[in-house]
Amino acid sequence: MVYDGLLVIAMALTTAGIVNIFAPRPVIPEGAATVSLEGMQTVSGPLLGSLIFLQTFAFFAFFWMVHGRTLGMQAWRLRVIDASGHRITATQALKRFIAALPSLLFFGIGYFWQFVDRSALTWPDRASGSRVVRIPDGG
Repeated sequence: MVYDGLLVIAMALTTAGIVNIFAPRPVIPEGAATVSLEGMQTVSGPLLGSLIFLQTFAFFAFFWMVHGRTLGMQAWRLRVIDASGHRITATQALKRFIAALPSLLFFGIGYFWQFVDRSALTWPDRASGSRVVRIPDGG
């Protein structure tokens, strides 16, 4: 998760930077003695947050659905699969992503849950009908 987190942070910073480059700039009248910042738009808030949220979901969904694993999961030889051993669907990716939010926000309890769960499943695993498995050497 740390590896993927670093990638997501880099993507978010890049997105914010690109949006900031193309954001409209206030026009300051020539010879103005003072400039009021009131009413000026900033490149933040719900629109940028929503864009980064959707971009983060797209990152995870793409890798889970197309490759079965994110770049961070590749480093640890992990793969997410559905109950029949195949790659997950878009619906499962969405459920997994949404369930990951409270799992992380509550001090990671949704992920530590696997240590008390009889089937060793996390909250995102249970919510999406999927599970993370280790890829054997050579696989």
